[in-house]
Amino acid sequence: MQEAQIVRLTRECEVTQIPTGHRMIMGADTPVDITQSLGGAYTVCTPRGLFRIDARDADALGFAVPDEAKLRESGASATETEVWDALRQVYDPEIPVNIVDLGLVYDLVMDDLPEGGSKRVQMKMTLTAPGCGMGPAIAADAQNRILSLPGIDDASVEVVWDPPWHQSMISEEGKKILGIA
Repeated sequence: MQEAQIVRLTRECEVTQIPTGHRMIMGADTPVDITQSLGGAYTVCTPRGLFRIDARDADALGFAVPDEAKLRESGASATETEVWDALRQVYDPEIPVNIVDLGLVYDLVMDDLPEGGSKRVQMKMTLTAPGCGMGPAIAADAQNRILSLPGIDDASVEVVWDPPWHQSMISEEGKKILGIA
């Protein structure tokens, strides 16, 4: 278990409330306890509750923004491979394996928007258990990761329950991390 690190935000930034997935702005100089860092995102605790801060806002916590979180300036739209890579940065805060390696992503379709020039991503995912209270936050994190990619102007993430998730859907890499390989 990682020890909490207390910092003050150096600037205002967008955060995602856990477990609801609601996006909001947290002000500069707000004290936060960094309780977890997975996939470049940070889980922070404040007197108002738990929140996720995306990697692109790492500088608000006093950390360098990773290159993969910086927007590409070439103008080219993200590829499907880049969408999958972005989803590998989404974690259930209670499980140290990303949603792709957990086998939670069931379907991903990427196509051009009718207006042209930009893309839409439609994704279906599940959770490890139907009663998982983190579902809205995980789905919002996935959607926000997709929308942060260049040329992606529309993204929907639908949580589905068919087929039911089971441990056999975990990748070999995920099983190694969980110690069940």
